[in-house]
Amino acid sequence: MVTDKKPRKLIAVGDRVSQNIAKRGIHLDVAVVDNKVMRKPIIPVKLSVGKTFIVNNPAGTLTDKAWQVIRDAIEYEGRTRVLVKGEEDLLTLIAVLSAPYDSMVVYGQPRKGIVVIDVTEATKRKIRDIVERMEDRLSKD
Repeated sequence: MVTDKKPRKLIAVGDRVSQNIAKRGIHLDVAVVDNKVMRKPIIPVKLSVGKTFIVNNPAGTLTDKAWQVIRDAIEYEGRTRVLVKGEEDLLTLIAVLSAPYDSMVVYGQPRKGIVVIDVTEATKRKIRDIVERMEDRLSKD
C-alpha cells in the first residue's frame, strides 16, 4: 500500500512499525521512536538518518517542544529520527497536522496491526478537532 502510493513523506510513529518499514527496504522519512515496545525497553531501531532530534514528552501529553521538534524533523531535507524521552504515542497527532498533504503517517495499534493515515484536509480537520477537545479538557482541569 505504502509503496503503491509513493507518499510525499512517510512518517512512522513507534519503534516496531519503524523497524518493520526499514526491514522491508521502504524509504522512511521520519521515525518517531522511544526505544520501547509495549513500554518495555528494546534494542534501538537501526536506521541511517541525516539527523536525530531528541525531545522530552511525558505520557499522555503533547508538549510545545514536541510540536516544534516533529515539525523540524518533517521539514528536514533527509531522513530523520525523533528520539522521545517519555512516550511517543500521541505524537501521531502532531505528525498528521505537521505533515504535508499527500504524506502518510503510520503507527502500530498494539495486538491489532498497523494503521495508515493518508494526510488530507479531511484527516487534518479530524485530528485538529481531537487536539482541540484534548486542550479544552485540560484547560478545565
